[in-house]
Amino acid sequence: MEAARPAEEAEEPPKEARVIGSELVENYTVYIIQVSVGSHQWTVKHRYSDFHDLHEKLVSEKKTDKNLLPPKKIIGKNSKSLVEKRQKELEIYLQTLLIKFPMAAPKVLSCFLHFHLYEINGITAGLAEELFHRGEQLLMAGEVFSIRPLQLYAITQQLRRGKPTCTNGDARTDLGHVLDFTCRLRYLKVTGTEGPFGNSNIHDSLLPFDLSIFKSLQQIEISHCGAKLIKGLTSSKHTLATMSVRFSATSMKEILVPEASEFDHWEPEGALSSGPVTAIIPTWRSLTTLDMSHNSISQIDDSVKLIPKIEFLDLSHNDVSLVENLQHLYNLVHLDLSYNKLISLEGVHIKLGNIKTLNLAGNLLERLCGLNKLYSLVNLDLSNNKIEQIDEIRNIGSLPCLEKVVLSNNPLSIIPDYRTKVLAQFGDRASEVCLDNVVTTEKELDTVEVLKAIQKAKEAKYKLNNSDKKISEDHRHIAASSKSNCTSFTVHPSSPSLPHPVNSSQGNHK
Repeated sequence: MEAARPAEEAEEPPKEARVIGSELVENYTVYIIQVSVGSHQWTVKHRYSDFHDLHEKLVSEKKTDKNLLPPKKIIGKNSKSLVEKRQKELEIYLQTLLIKFPMAAPKVLSCFLHFHLYEINGITAGLAEELFHRGEQLLMAGEVFSIRPLQLYAITQQLRRGKPTCTNGDARTDLGHVLDFTCRLRYLKVTGTEGPFGNSNIHDSLLPFDLSIFKSLQQIEISHCGAKLIKGLTSSKHTLATMSVRFSATSMKEILVPEASEFDHWEPEGALSSGPVTAIIPTWRSLTTLDMSHNSISQIDDSVKLIPKIEFLDLSHNDVSLVENLQHLYNLVHLDLSYNKLISLEGVHIKLGNIKTLNLAGNLLERLCGLNKLYSLVNLDLSNNKIEQIDEIRNIGSLPCLEKVVLSNNPLSIIPDYRTKVLAQFGDRASEVCLDNVVTTEKELDTVEVLKAIQKAKEAKYKLNNSDKKISEDHRHIAASSKSNCTSFTVHPSSPSLPHPVNSSQGNHK
C-alpha cells in the first residue's frame, strides 16, 4: 500500500468506506473494510454481528432507520453468493452513514471504523475525552505524557480549520480539554514509528505538527519524526531544561534554530558581532541537557551558540567527523561522541576545557594527542577505536583527575601484558585508575612497579648514553677546531688575506 503523505488542506477531506473482501474465521465470515479519509487509508475487520450491534446503538441513540442494515440470514450465511451480496449491502450501509454524519461521526461509529485511531475528528475527540477524565490527575502526578505525531497532526489540523471545538455535541470531547492540558503539561514524549502506523498507510515521519500549544514544557522527548516538519518547538525555549530528539534530524540547526535558513547572518542574543547581522535569535535559556543521538548529523554546527547553558550533550550514533564549535559551551561537563566518524582529536583541549566525562567509543581514532590537556577529565571511553601503540597512552597518563579509562576492542588490547603496560603509563597514579571497568589488583600494581623501575632504568641509561655521547662529541668538536686552527696557519702561509709570518732571526738583520 502506498504511503500517505500529509494533506495540507484545512477543509474536511472526503470519507469513504468500502468492503473489499471477506475471510472465513472458524465458522463465521469476517468482512474486510477499507476506510479512506483524503489520502489516508486503513483497514478494519468486522463480522456481521458487529454491524448488527452498531446499528442497534445508532437506531437507539441517533434515530437511524432500522431497516437500513441488511437482515440476518441463518441458513447458508457463509455461502459464497450470500457473502458477495452482503459485501455490497454492507458497503452501501456504511457509505450511507458517512453521508448522514459528514462532520463528526457518532462515537459508536467512530470506534467501529477506527476513526479514533486514524481520522482527525475521531482522534481529537478521543484524546479530549481521555483528558477530560484523566488530565488533571496526570498533571498533578507530574508524569510524562506520551502522544503520537498523528495525534499532534490531528490537533494542528483541527485548529487550522477554525471550526467549533466540539462538533458532535458531547462536551467531554471538546478540544478545549486538550488545549487546557497542553498549556500546563511539563513532561512530553512524542514517539512515531519507522514504518506505517497500525493497519494504515500513514507514516508518522511525514506528518507536520505544531508544538506551540505547549506552554510549560520542561522536558521533551521526540523520536521517529521529521525534524523539518516540527513547528513551534522554539516557543518552549524559556522553559525547556531537557530535550531529546532521536531518529529525526539531519542537522542540529533543524532543531535549535529552524529559522536560520531565512537569514543570511544571525547571532544569538547578547553576542558581539563584527559583521552585519540580519537577525538576533533568542537562546535556549534553560536547556542544560540535550540528546541528539541516533540521527544523521554530520557536523557540530554553530547553532550550539544558542545553548550556552548545556552541561550534558549526547551526539552519539551520528556521522560527526570533527570536534568543532564546542568552545561556546562553557558549562559542558559530559559529552558523548561515541559511534561517529572521528579521526583526529587535534586541539580538542581548546574546545573542551571543563569536560569531566568524554565518550569517544566506536570512532576511527589511532592517536590520542589533543587529550593531554583535559585536566578536568574523570571518565574516558576510547573502546572500539584503532589505537595500536601503548605510547599513545602517555597523552592521557599525566591527567590529574582521570579515574576511569576504557580501551577495550582496540588493537593494543591484544598486546601481551596489555593492562599492566597501560597502567604503567599513569606512573604514581596507576592505583587510582580503573581500566576497562576492572578494578586494578595488587598483583598488577606490583608488576606496574617493576615496569616503572625498568622504564626509569632505561631512561637513566638513555640520559647517561646521551651525556657520554655529548661529551665525546664535544671533545671531537674541540679537537677538530684546534686542528682546523693549526691548518689555517700552515697550509695557507701566502694567503692574501693573512699577513706573512715574520722570522725572528731575519728580523735582526738590516
